Amino acid sequence: MKAAIYLRVSTKDQSVNSQRADTERVARARGYEPVIFEDHTSGAKFSRQALDKMMAGVRRREFEAVICFKLDRLGRSLPHLAQLIGELDSCGVGLIVCGQGIDTTDSNPAARLQMHVLMAVAEFERSMISDRTLAGLEAARRRGVKLGRPKGSKGIPDQRRTLAMKILAESPKLSCSKLARAAGVSVGTAHTWKKERMQIVELA
Repeated sequence: MKAAIYLRVSTKDQSVNSQRADTERVARARGYEPVIFEDHTSGAKFSRQALDKMMAGVRRREFEAVICFKLDRLGRSLPHLAQLIGELDSCGVGLIVCGQGIDTTDSNPAARLQMHVLMAVAEFERSMISDRTLAGLEAARRRGVKLGRPKGSKGIPDQRRTLAMKILAESPKLSCSKLARAAGVSVGTAHTWKKERMQIVELA
């Protein structure tokens, strides 16, 4: 049986050694063969190379479990964490967070309860973000702010704008160039959307 171990630190100057020692110890105690995935990048990054590679393996059913030291090492936000946990659950992969006593594998009698609590908390946060966005849109309309597809984005699918707004809700400080790459649009369009998002938040 294989378990994916996910390690992350924010900069290349930091070390994952302590995370690695604890997670590998847990993996071997459970009888798992550990497969290491290691990122040296900020948790706010929309895409992380090692995390993306690990989740591709999860979708191929290569692992019995994913092990990390703390939840903030894995997810960049509660909505993102909900997405990851939901995907792990749908693929039948357990989540072990050894630094926080979380274990959603079949070996834990309270696994389903822990999974449901994690999902409920993340869903609540996601709904709060959605409510604040809708309230901001309504306030902006009342004040005469022009909303909708910005100038210069003619022909851009609405899904890209929706994706961009979701990314900004989770990572409001993301640079325009990175937002552009993530949403598949020009930097100018990303800048316009980010400015619009800031107006909505300020009016909420």
